[in-house]
Amino acid sequence: MTTRRQFVEACAAVLASPPFPLSPSLRSGQELRERGNARLPIGFSTLGCPAWTWKQILDFAQTHDYAAIELRGLQKNMDLTLAPELSRDGERIEESKRELRERGLKISDLGASAQLHQQDPAKRAAQLDEARRFIDLAETLRAPYVRVFGNNYVKGVPRDMMLAHIARGLRELGDYARPKGVTVLIESHGDFTDSPSLLALLEQAASPAVALLWDAHHTFVSGKEQPEDTVRQLGRYIRHVHLKDSVPSAATAGGRRYVLTGTGEVPVRRQVEALARSSYRGYYNFEWEKRWHPEIEEPEVAFAQFATVAAGYLRQAGVAELPAQ
Repeated sequence: MTTRRQFVEACAAVLASPPFPLSPSLRSGQELRERGNARLPIGFSTLGCPAWTWKQILDFAQTHDYAAIELRGLQKNMDLTLAPELSRDGERIEESKRELRERGLKISDLGASAQLHQQDPAKRAAQLDEARRFIDLAETLRAPYVRVFGNNYVKGVPRDMMLAHIARGLRELGDYARPKGVTVLIESHGDFTDSPSLLALLEQAASPAVALLWDAHHTFVSGKEQPEDTVRQLGRYIRHVHLKDSVPSAATAGGRRYVLTGTGEVPVRRQVEALARSSYRGYYNFEWEKRWHPEIEEPEVAFAQFATVAAGYLRQAGVAELPAQ
């Protein structure tokens, strides 16, 4: 059996001699200056680095040529509206925005935990309130998207009534978000990982400020859909994407174990290619679920490996680099 040390050393060897063109941070300083530090549209979620400080997150992203960061918790704060780094007290949030600009980074989106399936009026109101607070924060950060969940079918509630209930919540949030320049994204997650259900929700919401966050892992593993089919059915609604790889595992909750990108059975390259052939112009974000699965590889390994592998996928798919920010 391969030991952890052997595994990490192997990953380091792969990164030292990548099969794809080197990213700008690994090229000469002269070439970097000539290119103006242009970057491919890749990002990572802070779900993957729950122990990192704000500065660690920004510095790692800059060093490894990430263009964006998806905020899904900062250390112990899953409610971003309570995170000190994003507080208006003492204008700390303005300092954080400046630190992002200095490193040429964007916030791709904010990940709320709001679940719109709740039937109890008080619980539903609390979920909608959380989403609105995140929308307000996104407006201040100039982040374009806030993610919410469907998230479940409730026992005893007919499917059509469940879809209508969630769609009403999405439309209500869209009405709140639109004048603030924010779009609400429902993620393909939980019980809603198939295109027909997601399409029904989006069509019923019927809001220009409501769209889809495509978790491409979930539609493949849980929804049993090929990426080309998902993009064909839902592509016009996709504004953001989560990418990750996994293998079957009887020893892991949910029956899957997350693995480094390109080493599992999820067709991440085809997911990238399907998006590149569509009208998608958003970020390709790595969602490494370290917060929920502490046994998986450390972010230093997984984030660096994704940056290299994803860069190869994007270049081969013809995805252009973003202009220097």
